[in-house]
Amino acid sequence: METVVQKSIVKPNAPAGSPRTDISAFAPAAAGTSQRYAQLLLLVLAAGGIYPLLYLRQVYQTTMLAVLHIDNTQLGYLYSVLGIVFFLAYLPSGWLADRVAPRLLICFSLIGTGALGLWYSTAPSFHALLVIFCCWGLTTGLTFWASVLKRVRMIAAPNEQGRFFGLLDGGRGLVEALLATAALALFAAATGSGRGEAAGLRHVIYMYSFTCIVLGAVMTFFKDPAPANADGEAEDAAEASAKGSLWRDLATLASIPQLWLMAAVVFCGYQIFWATYSFSAYLQQGDLHMSVVAAGMVTTAKLWMRPIGGIGGGFLGDRFSNLRVLIWAMFLAVAGLVGLIVLPALRNVALLGAVVLFIGLMTYAIRGLYWTLLDYCAIPMRITGLAIGLVSLIGYSSDIFLPLVNGYFTEHYAGLLGYQFYFAYVAAIGTLGGIAALVLKRLSHSHTA
Repeated sequence: METVVQKSIVKPNAPAGSPRTDISAFAPAAAGTSQRYAQLLLLVLAAGGIYPLLYLRQVYQTTMLAVLHIDNTQLGYLYSVLGIVFFLAYLPSGWLADRVAPRLLICFSLIGTGALGLWYSTAPSFHALLVIFCCWGLTTGLTFWASVLKRVRMIAAPNEQGRFFGLLDGGRGLVEALLATAALALFAAATGSGRGEAAGLRHVIYMYSFTCIVLGAVMTFFKDPAPANADGEAEDAAEASAKGSLWRDLATLASIPQLWLMAAVVFCGYQIFWATYSFSAYLQQGDLHMSVVAAGMVTTAKLWMRPIGGIGGGFLGDRFSNLRVLIWAMFLAVAGLVGLIVLPALRNVALLGAVVLFIGLMTYAIRGLYWTLLDYCAIPMRITGLAIGLVSLIGYSSDIFLPLVNGYFTEHYAGLLGYQFYFAYVAAIGTLGGIAALVLKRLSHSHTA
């Protein structure tokens, strides 16, 4: 299936920080719309199917500890290794995505992750588990992350950036929810038939592993996008000959102020997303005293805000402006966090539940939109992957320290107060992100004026 690449062209006389990338000359042809959406669907399935295998602890932690014969400390080591590999892989993943066809990297990632999952299903020793998690960090970080984002940017037309990235994040959330439901049914069936939790967990791992392997095999049938015409091919050749060293490309990216502002937006927006992990525990504190089941129902309903927020935010972004919708979403999410700080005094649990859902909606809109800001940074397509890696390195660095911040507040300030302090910190960071987005908007307008 042949599609037409969206080329990123910076005019020779344009300043390095010019606000928008002129890509209209090489927009995907209308005739290739169905093929492009088919490829997007595969990318959504890939992104939704590859990560749940790594994070089975969200549902099956107690079973994992028993079946794998490890304790909570050892489980923490496994995920610490995974986080470290992710952090170290972000920048190289971008560099790799610029030099190897994204399709090949995605296929390798899916098949490799699935194969490691089959090893994982045998409940190997702790040292073998360390190797598996380390390799998972490579197959889902080094060879997958930047490749997927670059592929989406390549197949989306200039007026489709918002909806394509929104569909990626929202669709991924929907796929994860559907797969989790199917996995839970398999687990319940296995345990209900008397085969035990070990067999149930093994069936869950099989489902996710074979899903990854099948998707990887299917991806091999889709060709990488080709230039729209001879001029596009000439441009590709010129870009290939112009490829410099890694340091020269990094210097090019460092000279673009819009890219740094984008990194700040991702850094702050991702911390708002992190705050959603604490909603269930927050709702069970103090006078709120919501039951575990009730809090779980609210936070599960929040997960279903992901397809609504991600896809809806993307389409609104294409309709009104990706940056404008993102700014509104960030400040509204901050307002929601402030609500979680002050509203417990009313002791209205239903209202707090509604606020949690609202924050979830805004958070997933933010996640669906912040990668569309690449369009404001004049990034040549040949180093788009490197740009994604650089932004990811900065934007997702909170994976390292934010759990410590959360732990500090909740340990030193018992009950509801600790979560209120934590949400106040995240709200302050979110406000800074909104300000960074406003500066990016003003900078873009000053260049187009």
